[in-house]
Amino acid sequence: MLVGRILDAKGRPRLVRKISEDMVQPLSGNIFGSFWDDGEPIALDSIRILAPLLPSKVIGIGSNYKKHIEEMGRPTPKHPKVFLKPNTAVIGHCDAIQIPPDTTRVDHEVELGVVIGKTTYRISEEDSWSAVMGLTIVNDVTARDFQREDGIFTRGKGFNTFCPIGPWIQLGTPEDLATPRQIQCWVDDELRQDSSTGDMLFHIPKLVSFVSNIMTLLPGDIIATGTPSGVGPLVDGQTVRMEVEGIGRLINPVVNREDRCSLS
Repeated sequence: MLVGRILDAKGRPRLVRKISEDMVQPLSGNIFGSFWDDGEPIALDSIRILAPLLPSKVIGIGSNYKKHIEEMGRPTPKHPKVFLKPNTAVIGHCDAIQIPPDTTRVDHEVELGVVIGKTTYRISEEDSWSAVMGLTIVNDVTARDFQREDGIFTRGKGFNTFCPIGPWIQLGTPEDLATPRQIQCWVDDELRQDSSTGDMLFHIPKLVSFVSNIMTLLPGDIIATGTPSGVGPLVDGQTVRMEVEGIGRLINPVVNREDRCSLS
């Protein structure tokens, strides 16, 4: 099941589930608990898709695909490399990625996002799937020049609009969610990243356990599990499209000013 959030025709935020390529079903209830159908289906072309949730924090994982480690010239880590992105960086499907002043290079990074479903602290790898609500798509947008200049990640990855999320959260059993899936990124019509989540060095149970042994994970928090090789620059006027098998397609225009693409 794919669930998310929209603004309906009257500008009201609604929880929905996707029922076809062009229709969603409004829901009532709580995304972290029980929910049920509520009202008539709504056409996607009549509404705006929001980020599926606003996490208290986005936990990034660096250097988690071997070929990306090689393209960045970094050593293979012995344990997950963890950093944070602020929730003020979060935007949704079709919202614009804004290039900040003074940066010379802003890169895309397609990632599988793990959505936490309950308050979690010091969980074991064996039990970690019980803390996972579902999966989504994350674009870990990065001002690469600032990242390299600083030697740390906060400024380069923390700008407003630097964390597109969505458009949906895939719910399912641990067996469903653990299945490796194709992960891809296009810029305009150019395929830049094409890999499988099965190529991660540290997989979801390890990441959830490792991060939860550092900090308490809250419902809605997202662990962005790292990007495969092929990261590259974005410039004003381009459109970045990210797809993760089974979850959908996250599309964002790139601008030097605030803007938004159409939902068509």
